Amino acid sequence: MSRSETIRDVILAYYNETMKKIKKNNEEWRKELDPDLFHIAFERGTEAPFSKTLTPSKDGIHRCSVCSNELFSAKTKFESGTGWPSFYEPITPDAVEYSEDRSLGVVRTEITCGQCGAHLGHVFDDGPKPTGKRYCVNCVSLQSKK
Repeated sequence: MSRSETIRDVILAYYNETMKKIKKNNEEWRKELDPDLFHIAFERGTEAPFSKTLTPSKDGIHRCSVCSNELFSAKTKFESGTGWPSFYEPITPDAVEYSEDRSLGVVRTEITCGQCGAHLGHVFDDGPKPTGKRYCVNCVSLQSKK
């Protein structure tokens, strides 16, 4: 085994220990979550734009409504005019995971919670500086904590 393989193995072990993934099937989630949250989180639903509001805190942390994983700092929230909460970056690089979504006949990048896999929304390349990204998230997917 090379030195780089050993270092990589230590890093992966540390990551797996600190970032514990929550693995449940849809029936387990369905029993725990209200129907609206289950639909958005695990059936990849979307709430209507402007149908819900997110607490307008500038000091807080927005967490996953399913597992309470920290997702976005309120300091990165901005008004996009889309009708959904928008952020220009996640709180940490591994807070969200990315996958290709072709469900509407166009290619988009879906974002899911890095801990439980719940659908959050999508990320687009039309956000403000410093990242130029717009993480467009369903309100139902977020809990706000100061």
